[in-house]
Amino acid sequence: MTPPAGSKSTYLRLTTSPDTDEGVLRLEVHGFLDHAGSDSFLATITGHLADRPGLRALRLNCGALQGLDSLGLAALLMLHRRTTAAQVALHLDDRGPALERMLDITGALDHLVPGHEGEPAGDYARSHRMAYRHTPQDGMSADRTAQGRGPAGPDTSS
Repeated sequence: MTPPAGSKSTYLRLTTSPDTDEGVLRLEVHGFLDHAGSDSFLATITGHLADRPGLRALRLNCGALQGLDSLGLAALLMLHRRTTAAQVALHLDDRGPALERMLDITGALDHLVPGHEGEPAGDYARSHRMAYRHTPQDGMSADRTAQGRGPAGPDTSS
């Protein structure tokens, strides 16, 4: 899969890896899974699924995946839907920090990678989870709420 002419996005490339088990398809993902390549990524893998009706597992090696955007994440989620419908187990192997972080922040990690807790990439995400703190609906940080102070800004009470 190459980018359209004039595209500034780094291209996305899929390569097949040999596997001795006929029921397993192994693909390596190289480059960025973004708006420029997500449609062809999904179409290519869906074609592989259609060509191999006895497939039990699809293993995507993501070690060379340099990053992804929201459309790349949407493509992974759609791929998960398609593999589930085809009764094919989807595995995202060798997830790097960028993919792990995107999956963790969006909540897709538990959906796409059940039982990820014991994996090395999962340890990375857990150790960096505190960098992404959420604030309550009123906009106060957890620290300010715990200290009993209100939100910063002008006092509008009369």
